[in-house]
Amino acid sequence: MIYRAATYLAGAALRGGAPLAGADLRQRLGLDAGPPDVCGGVWLHGASVGELNSARVLAERLAASVPVLVTANSVTGRAAAQGWGLDARLAPLDVPGAVARFLDAARPSLIVTIENEIWPNRAGGARRRGIPQAVVGARMSARSARRWGRMRGLVAPVLSGLDLLSAQDAATEGRLLALGLRPQALAPRTNLKLMGPAGWAPVLPGPSRDATWLAASTHEGEDGIVLDAHAALRARRPGLRLILAPRHPRRADAVAALAAARGLTLARWRGAPDADAAVTLVDRLGQMQAAAAAAGICLVAGTLTDRGGHTPWEPAACGCALLHGPDVANFAGDFALLTAAGAARAVSGATLAAAVGALADDPVAARAMGAAARAALDREAPDPALLVARLLALAAR
Repeated sequence: MIYRAATYLAGAALRGGAPLAGADLRQRLGLDAGPPDVCGGVWLHGASVGELNSARVLAERLAASVPVLVTANSVTGRAAAQGWGLDARLAPLDVPGAVARFLDAARPSLIVTIENEIWPNRAGGARRRGIPQAVVGARMSARSARRWGRMRGLVAPVLSGLDLLSAQDAATEGRLLALGLRPQALAPRTNLKLMGPAGWAPVLPGPSRDATWLAASTHEGEDGIVLDAHAALRARRPGLRLILAPRHPRRADAVAALAAARGLTLARWRGAPDADAAVTLVDRLGQMQAAAAAAGICLVAGTLTDRGGHTPWEPAACGCALLHGPDVANFAGDFALLTAAGAARAVSGATLAAAVGALADDPVAARAMGAAARAALDREAPDPALLVARLLALAAR
């Protein structure tokens, strides 16, 4: 009641300023002129680009059978879904009026949420209208479970109202059951971050890939470590190339300045690494598949600093030998599996140059690691057909 009252007041205040608001805020308040292009189909929601990209295969499989309306919390997520040819909007804010206006306009037959967004007003509005709800690829850490446990009055009704939940791992299932999820709502586990890359065509190894390494999704504090390692490697291997892909492309100019300070020639990404530059800087989103396909070795970044790491499965799909730093908290199980398969190795900032150099000097070993990575992906990737069938059955209920 407190949450609903507070969000009602917030929604009223925001609507009062709507005449002066921009188009994006008006869309989040459900004040657009006219309903969405897609009505009466599946509403698929992901927070932003990462979540939606992981669910692209699922979205496209669903769209082959029913209309699909995609929402995101960010304009970049909305743009990504629009790029797939799907109707996409910004998600309604979780205030009662915005949720009601959106649901009444879109009239979804099913709501599918990617990963772990919990919105009490959205869930309540769906329950009152009899709209089935599903969560796919759910993940909840022990820390998040403790935090949500202090707000059971908000969380339990959301979880108990779910008709289907497919978690990424057993630990998440246990935590969500303890918070109020009904056991009968559990579906087979699904790691969406494997589903998309598993559909990528395998990439053949070759001399150009052997001489190129990728630092994928770097954060502030990691770029200097990577560039120092590359400068040291270039001193004895002048032909070695680096593709450097910051997690946030808006940092590209700052990263370029770091490369210049180390005397490394740099080119901007134009769909492939520049053969004449020591470093090719990826300064746009949506290029990970092409970047990984051009490299034989990949450092999965976000692991050299305390960021928890990023998914290793995209470079695994391209057959890259995988390196990672000490912090893999976000994907600990994935990295453990890949390490056991002989596809991944742990490094530190101090040992990065030696690890990359050893693999560059032994392309046979690097290629074997890459092949093991792709084989692990093919073994572990879920079959989207089974999940799609379950979701379509819910939508038709």
